[in-house]
Amino acid sequence: MTAAAPITGPELSVAQFRKIADLLYKDSGIVLSEAKRSLLVARLNKRLRTLSLPDYGAYCNRLDGPDGQEERRHLLSALTTNVTAFFRENHHFQSLLHEVLPPMIREVRQGRKLRLWSAACSSGEEPYSMAITLLDIFPDAGQHDVLILATDIDPVMVGRAQQGLYDPEALRPVNSTQRSKFFNPVSDGLTIRPEVQRLMRFAELNLHDAWPFTGKFDIIFCRNAAIYFDTPSRQRLWHRFGHALAPGGSLFMGHSERLDGPACQYFDSAGTTHYRRNSLPYPAAPV
Repeated sequence: MTAAAPITGPELSVAQFRKIADLLYKDSGIVLSEAKRSLLVARLNKRLRTLSLPDYGAYCNRLDGPDGQEERRHLLSALTTNVTAFFRENHHFQSLLHEVLPPMIREVRQGRKLRLWSAACSSGEEPYSMAITLLDIFPDAGQHDVLILATDIDPVMVGRAQQGLYDPEALRPVNSTQRSKFFNPVSDGLTIRPEVQRLMRFAELNLHDAWPFTGKFDIIFCRNAAIYFDTPSRQRLWHRFGHALAPGGSLFMGHSERLDGPACQYFDSAGTTHYRRNSLPYPAAPV
């Protein structure tokens, strides 16, 4: 039997790989090492076919051309990995349910505001899990000054999150009571109910750019995003999160991430990859 011929496509030169990797780092802080070269080729070959471009020289020219800024967004979307699920790393949501939210809710009922941020929201499962956890113990949250901000660098993912439509298989981690309370069945799946949506604000945001808000958050989730950054970018991000958190606020990060760098002195460990902002006066956030 003759072996199947390998799938071929345009060749990517060292200079072209370096150019694309440098653009990705400049735009997002994501480090694309030589070990990721085959991943880059596999994902961008599809993009070249979509654009009817013959090779990577033509693609690099497009990145430099008048449509370059828009194409760089497509590049980012093609290369970012969006692995997410409802109630992923469920111990974080148990901490929210039993430790973090109850004292905050008591204060919200007395007139204070509550702000939560899912800083790498992907297709929305994380911020909706945050909302469901909140509404389970605070069903009248919508009658108070409560907001969950959900942002992502990938505009395609932000659009999917905002739509709030999911395949039934994606909702397996959501228990039957939560499904009936917070989702409506539609012809092509299940959609998040309006009372949940009203708590949410979705936006495209590059975490390495300026942040268009100045208020403090009580809870920040940024999980499995900083693993793609180099050390200076990652430590700067932790510092900025510390600046954005109110004293006593919680920062949740991914299972393979740990707080490091200058921000450490402003946080105390509160659980597995859960850090609580302490009361030390915070210096200015880096630009």
